[in-house]
Amino acid sequence: FSIGEFRSNILKIGGAYIAGIFVVYILIGLGLLQALHIFSTPHFMAKLGAILLVALGSVNLLNEFFPAFPVKFRIPNSAHRAMAELMRRSSIPAAFFLGGLVGLCEFPCTGGPYLAVLGLLHDNATYLAGVGYLIFYNLIFILPLAAILFIAGDPVVLAKVKSWQQSERKTMRVGAGIAMIALGIIIFFI
Repeated sequence: FSIGEFRSNILKIGGAYIAGIFVVYILIGLGLLQALHIFSTPHFMAKLGAILLVALGSVNLLNEFFPAFPVKFRIPNSAHRAMAELMRRSSIPAAFFLGGLVGLCEFPCTGGPYLAVLGLLHDNATYLAGVGYLIFYNLIFILPLAAILFIAGDPVVLAKVKSWQQSERKTMRVGAGIAMIALGIIIFFI
C-alpha cells in the first residue's frame, strides 16, 4: 500500500515479496513435517497448534480490549513505512529476501493454524501427499496477499479499502480472535 509506484513495479516487487513469504513457509512446513515423520508422534502437532491458536486468539482479544497489554503479535506501525521505502528502493531479490524475513517474523502469529494443519497432515497422509497439501495450503495462505497486491495497483479501490479497513479494524480483530479460539478448541478435541 505504501510504495506509491506504477502498477507494473508494484506487481513485480510485491510478487517477489509474496514469493519470499511463500518459500519460507514451505521450508518451515517441510522441516516440521519431516520432524514429525522422524519422531512419529501422533496428534502432537495438532494439539500444540490448537493450544497456540487459543493462546494467540486470546492475545488478539486482550490487545483489543486492553490496549496496554504488553504482548503484541504484529509488525510495529513504525516498521511499515521503512519496509515500503526499502522495497521501493531495492531490487526484486531484496524484496524476496524481505518477504522471507517477514515470513519468519510473522510465523509466531500464524503458526498456530499451520502447526495444526501439519499435525493433521502427519496423522492422515503419507509424506508425499502431505507435501502436496502443504503446497496447496501455502498457496491459499498467500492468496489474500496476492489479492491485496492487485488492489494496490488501483488508487480508487485502494482508498476505499483503506477506509473500510480503518472503520472495521476492531471488528476484524475481535472476529479473528474469536475464530482462532473456536478453531483451536475444535481441533484440540478432534
